[in-house]
Amino acid sequence: MDFPNLKKPSHLFASWFGIGLLRPAPGTWGSLVAILIWYFAEFLHSSIHIILPIFILFSWLICSQASHDSESKDNSTIVIDEVAGMLVTLSFVSHGVTTYLAAFLLFRLFDIWKPWPISWVDNNVKGGLGILLDDLIAGLFAGGIIYAIFLLI
Repeated sequence: MDFPNLKKPSHLFASWFGIGLLRPAPGTWGSLVAILIWYFAEFLHSSIHIILPIFILFSWLICSQASHDSESKDNSTIVIDEVAGMLVTLSFVSHGVTTYLAAFLLFRLFDIWKPWPISWVDNNVKGGLGILLDDLIAGLFAGGIIYAIFLLI
């Protein structure tokens, strides 16, 4: 099976409506689109504690299906995990260009660099959960650091 097949709903969501096909750095594009959506959907911010767990579960299901359909462990076109990780980061920060830029940069740093325990998860947790979990932890790291910095300022 060709991956992704954008006519298949799980592949469409996994690639975040085709964003994962953009080159170079599809994960960076996925993260950027997540910020843009969140920035312009400010009316949803008060519901983040409801939206985020539902989106994480949905992302896990999508990543699991996409992982099953793809020949690689973590196909680069799967970017819904970056969207979920970026939303985790954004859940820690206030609405604003400066905080969103900091969130984007730190999330991408942790997602690419993969310090421990992110690297351990990336190397040892398989399937859809493995695809998603390293990004969620990167999101927690980035969001926690930004939260602490802005708390001290």
